[in-house]
Amino acid sequence: MSQDCFDSVSKERVIIVPCSGIGKAFGTVAREATYAVVEDLRKGAAATLCLSLLVMGDETSRNLVKTRPCIAIDGCPLECAKKNIEVSGGNVAASFRVIDVLKNHRDLKTSNVTFLDDNGRQLARILAEEVAKKVDELEEKTGK
Repeated sequence: MSQDCFDSVSKERVIIVPCSGIGKAFGTVAREATYAVVEDLRKGAAATLCLSLLVMGDETSRNLVKTRPCIAIDGCPLECAKKNIEVSGGNVAASFRVIDVLKNHRDLKTSNVTFLDDNGRQLARILAEEVAKKVDELEEKTGK
């Protein structure tokens, strides 16, 4: 990760690390929810960090998760995002699983794994709104 990239992310107070399940519908829902939060719902309050940087042991990324509250968004019960934040010494302030959101919205099961259909986009939006509320709670706790 370049220093310029780190500088722009380090200004954000909450770091969201989404699932990297490429080609998996729930991984795509996790990433779409993340983008909705950092680009729209809580722009300026939250940033995202690529899970693969933590998996590869990128020191700049590890330092970032150690100094900011982190939200993990996992597509499946394996919780790779959450576990890699923890292994990197980060603070998992909240953890979400797409599968848990789907349990409450069974009618929104996605039918395609290569792109999100309407159900997948709706599921991502519901998840994004839940994550945005958590960002607000974390902001209140830190007094920002």
